[in-house]
Amino acid sequence: MASGFMPTGKEESSFLGHPTGLFVLFFAEMWERFSYYGMRALLIFYLVQHWMYSDEQASVIYGAYTALVYITPVIGGYLADRYLGQRKAVLFGAVILTCGHFLMAFEGEGGQGSAAINIFWLALSFIIVGSGFLKANISVIVGQLYSRTDVRRDPAYTIFYMGINLGAALGAIVAGYLGQTYGWSYGFGAAGFGMLLGLVVFMWGKPCLLGRGEAPDPARLAAPVAGIRFEWLLYILSLVSIGVVWWLIQHQALVGSLLGVAGAILVFYVLYTAVAKLPAQDRDRIFAAMFLIFGSILFWALFEQAGSSLNLYTHRQTDRTILGIDVPASVFQSINAIYIVILGPIFAVMWTVLGKRGLEPSTPAKFGLGLIQLGAGFLVLVWGAAAAGPGSLTPVVFIFLIYLLHTTGELCLSPVGLSAMNRLAPAHMASLIMGTWFFASATGNFSAGLIAAATGAEGAGPERVTEVYNVVGWFGVAVGVGVVVISPLIKKLMHLDTLRDDVDHTMAGEQEIGEPAAAGVHTGGETR
Repeated sequence: MASGFMPTGKEESSFLGHPTGLFVLFFAEMWERFSYYGMRALLIFYLVQHWMYSDEQASVIYGAYTALVYITPVIGGYLADRYLGQRKAVLFGAVILTCGHFLMAFEGEGGQGSAAINIFWLALSFIIVGSGFLKANISVIVGQLYSRTDVRRDPAYTIFYMGINLGAALGAIVAGYLGQTYGWSYGFGAAGFGMLLGLVVFMWGKPCLLGRGEAPDPARLAAPVAGIRFEWLLYILSLVSIGVVWWLIQHQALVGSLLGVAGAILVFYVLYTAVAKLPAQDRDRIFAAMFLIFGSILFWALFEQAGSSLNLYTHRQTDRTILGIDVPASVFQSINAIYIVILGPIFAVMWTVLGKRGLEPSTPAKFGLGLIQLGAGFLVLVWGAAAAGPGSLTPVVFIFLIYLLHTTGELCLSPVGLSAMNRLAPAHMASLIMGTWFFASATGNFSAGLIAAATGAEGAGPERVTEVYNVVGWFGVAVGVGVVVISPLIKKLMHLDTLRDDVDHTMAGEQEIGEPAAAGVHTGGETR
């Protein structure tokens, strides 16, 4: 991706020792995450309670939606790198997202026979396409504000990451509370106003970006194609793609089939390239990267129960009374973000201290530890439900515990994911491996919908959720233990002792620490 420090001749204004543009991006992203996670906290309830889908149907729809959200940034990132530049892509994405979130507020009379459900599908389609343009590119602009050797670069991404998680937590609390207390349109409307604020901040702060993220070839954008300015042609085609997504989101089985076929082709191509065209050590590194990629599919398939089956479980089968207040279930979607803000710096210090003593786990070992904690989180909830007894509500402390273990698992796995992909891929395959990582994240999200559907299968009673969680919990722990056991072999395939920095293909935005429940976009470094 386009990256690096690009002198513009403009004087850089600063705040707290950082370019003012960083804080423009901080607030723009904060409000975008406010809108996205506020809407997501309500989505499964909206599907079940307003549009009257069964738990099984709603979970599959939710999985298809999140899968598409996480695959479109691959396309949006490509269009920005090749043609639009990151700033215009983010601006276009923000406009599309604002429209989508406000469309969510048109709830109609409810039920699947309502004509208003077509507006709902359209709203989801706007959000999917808009996310592809915005999320793929706003963190890249952060990287462009600094030279590669600027010591402020990592602290800048830490600041940016705080905005991501602050927005996610506030969105779930504010939009979730309003939506479940006063009505859907209030919650989704709040998400819409949040996105509008993000758009306004980004437009207002354009001068503070000092020309970063502009189109690589402005003349190409201005040139006419079939009588239409090429830039506008890209926007028109993107709007047409909303119609394609509108159709896809209503045919979830097709989304799964496309992911499966395209994923198989992609994996085959990567492995063929590694075996047929790469020297031995680069081939081994690709094998190690593919192992981690497949591990990430399982992780996100289980982790992403948070917004669907776990959200429904919290609503129906948990005693949500805290200090005498009945807290809406959607508000608990903020816990992961709050934990990340608290625990993220602790984990960063812990890895550094362990690294200095030669005790830091390798990347594959961290993946295994992440899976173990993920599985343990489900088992803790199952044990809590069993302790409460049949027919009794699960104490709310177990909801806090499952999110705690899932968050610590996330911090073991996600901050090293993209960094490992970038480190292991040869320069000419960097984009291909990154695309494979994002594709795996989308596959994990779709799989999460299928797992959540199993918890609400037709005729299933309330105990079905804990039965499924017990199975996936032990499975996650078992696979995690297996990954830890074979991690020395995977580490050996990585050939870390012969890695060189003679070709710098680090992606701008690589050091972004992470955001809650955002598969595939958690990046960062690992102390060796």
